[in-house]
Amino acid sequence: MSKAAHEADSHDLIRVHGARVNNLKDVTVELPKRRLTVFTGVSGSGKSSLVFGTIAAESQRLINETYSAFVQGFMPTLARPDVDVLDGLTTAIIVDQERMGTDPRSTVGTATDANAMLRILFSRLGKPYIGSPQAFSFNVASISGAGAVTLEKGGRTTKERRSFSVLGGMCPRCEGRGAVNDVDLTQLYDETKSINEGAITIPGYSMEGWHGRIFRGCGFFDADKPIKKFTKRQLDDLLYKEPTKIKVEGINLTYSGLVPSIQKSMLSKDVDAMQPHIRAFVERAVTFTTCPECDGTRLSPEARSSKIGKVNIADACAMQISDLAGWVRGLKAPSVAPLLEALGHTLDSFVEIGLGYLSLDRPSGTLSGGEAQRTKMIRHLGSSLTDVTYVFDEPTIGLHPHDIQRMNELLLQLRNKGNTVLVVEHKPEAIAIADHVVDLGPKAGSEGGEVVFEGTVAGLRKSDTTTGRHLDDRAKLKDDVRKPGGALEVRGADTHNLRDVDVDIPLGVLTVITGVAGSGKSSLIRGSVAGAEGVVSIDQGAIRGSRRSNPATYTGLLEPIRKAFAKENGVKPALFSANSEGACPNCNGAGVIYSDLGMMAGVATPCEVCEGKRFQAEVLEYKFGGKDISEVLSMSVAAAEEFFSGTLPAAHKILQRLADVGLGYLTLGQPLTTLSGGERQRIKLATHLGSAGDVYVLDEPTTGLHLADVENLLGLLDRLVDSGKSVIVIEHHQAVMAHADWIVDLGPGAGHDGGTVVFEGTPRELVEARSTLTGEHLAAYVGA
Repeated sequence: MSKAAHEADSHDLIRVHGARVNNLKDVTVELPKRRLTVFTGVSGSGKSSLVFGTIAAESQRLINETYSAFVQGFMPTLARPDVDVLDGLTTAIIVDQERMGTDPRSTVGTATDANAMLRILFSRLGKPYIGSPQAFSFNVASISGAGAVTLEKGGRTTKERRSFSVLGGMCPRCEGRGAVNDVDLTQLYDETKSINEGAITIPGYSMEGWHGRIFRGCGFFDADKPIKKFTKRQLDDLLYKEPTKIKVEGINLTYSGLVPSIQKSMLSKDVDAMQPHIRAFVERAVTFTTCPECDGTRLSPEARSSKIGKVNIADACAMQISDLAGWVRGLKAPSVAPLLEALGHTLDSFVEIGLGYLSLDRPSGTLSGGEAQRTKMIRHLGSSLTDVTYVFDEPTIGLHPHDIQRMNELLLQLRNKGNTVLVVEHKPEAIAIADHVVDLGPKAGSEGGEVVFEGTVAGLRKSDTTTGRHLDDRAKLKDDVRKPGGALEVRGADTHNLRDVDVDIPLGVLTVITGVAGSGKSSLIRGSVAGAEGVVSIDQGAIRGSRRSNPATYTGLLEPIRKAFAKENGVKPALFSANSEGACPNCNGAGVIYSDLGMMAGVATPCEVCEGKRFQAEVLEYKFGGKDISEVLSMSVAAAEEFFSGTLPAAHKILQRLADVGLGYLTLGQPLTTLSGGERQRIKLATHLGSAGDVYVLDEPTTGLHLADVENLLGLLDRLVDSGKSVIVIEHHQAVMAHADWIVDLGPGAGHDGGTVVFEGTPRELVEARSTLTGEHLAAYVGA
């Protein structure tokens, strides 16, 4: 007689009832535990809201609540998702697509703890011995000091002499950045003019404001004398003087030379985050060169002098990880055996996940979204934890079809250990391995947020949902390809792993650059094409924006709308900005009031005065075309396009571009922070469509796109090419390859096994030759 099942084994479902996060409409699903569930649906249908915003967010919030209030004070506070019932949750580990920090000192090694283990290894085995692990860290500066300290002992005050020294591994010249910046002084001032005549040409340094007062009143030089007549001392004070306290017109101020000022205010920031005119100035005035003292290794001479065999820590970090793993395995030292085993395991995980071509000294800001996501996965591979929920956001991003197979095996491996694996995914090859599928839709934005199918992959194929209909879509090779009108010549490209590559990229056609992950595609384009004149580069980098930013402010659409409202009503444009004069005084234009509750999640309540509309009541009296400004901001792109057609050409043009890239469902005032990765990239694309460049470079534009939306994207690329532009796309999606006029395939492998052009020609020639991995997979895809 079989034993009755134990009650503890009956909790084998994660139950979600009534989820209403973002655009979800009372969604109810039951997900099997210890199985692989894939969430599909068009971009913006609510997949991330359900998986990340509801299930994973609540799991993390509940885990945080198990810590003491003191510890919770240091953790990000999370509000409970808007859902009726969430039952059967297990600990969630989130592996998302967010790019890794762009801090100049962050590298692959520091982001994955591999560097921490290497530093201990060198401090134990390195000869000569130079010090503790921090002596090998390029984030720790060497400092020393001595002096008297005052101590109180037994009620008496005594003075003692103390000295201390910290030996760090940071190169003193470049401060651990590997690069030094030289400022072109001719770009800072016009030497024929005096300061009062506006000699200083740095953006923001006008003589009308505080800068003018400081320069005129500092007394270090004559503000009416042309700069070329300054003495050596005066010029040095103007350019290099360290911050000095001065008094001007009875006010205490700080004077600092131009070079230290711009280093502090501009060069310490991420170049991409700057306003366009400041970025243009920095790119013009500042050159970044490899540090001559550490040769780009970021490390001090002492750190590089200590070696294990003939290898120092800089050499180890510069090796390809697959080679470094072999070197670590060859070390035999019983005193550090557990450390070698742990380091070997971490490095093997890199190879296993297909990142063996990276090196530990690669800056983490240069990794693609897919590489960053797989780097985060490394911690979880080989973990002994079971019964955990792993949540992945499109793990196949940036992967060649050849590599997707390997990723699928890793996901199944995690499931087979007894874990629940939830995956948001668009690629049919990855959907195929699911035990359970949840399809959201039917459309995007406010027309999505419902479960349209739940069941097996076979069931999804037969269902009449958008995903079901497009699951077996296969693009065909084009019968006729366009003829190029010239070529972009790349000669001797050697960025990262490229091996002196010469290639002609045809102009006036759709060119696809492809190859396995790590073969050198991005290195070729970023190193040799992206910076050229007339080239518009659109990457996957996150849009930096606060919760006050929205599609209308980001694309510049709000500018003509504000002016039109102002002209129609005879008032000034600033009234129609929720970040300026028109803001509701109670919530300062945020639409909500935030109450900070310390270690508990803060509460955001809609503002009672403006009812969440963000504007003052009198501003809402002003109308344009019968609508007030808050009604316009709550319109979808498609509705606004219709509303402004004929009345406001400047706004209509921008709205048309947003609709062209498939974002007709977004509302104009939706905060940028609520957009999915794919939506953000397409907003960028729409913004750049109006720029004056002749060559467009797109980095994997199919990221986050549903199979049905890929067709629209191909139509958009065709329209760009037909309008006389050249389009270069870095892409792995076979539908885009099949649609190309010309393909450049890099390989044959990744890292030092790649970096050469293995094929250039039309897609049909690639399929017929089948000489490369890409050719094999494309042939299988088009059924040739």
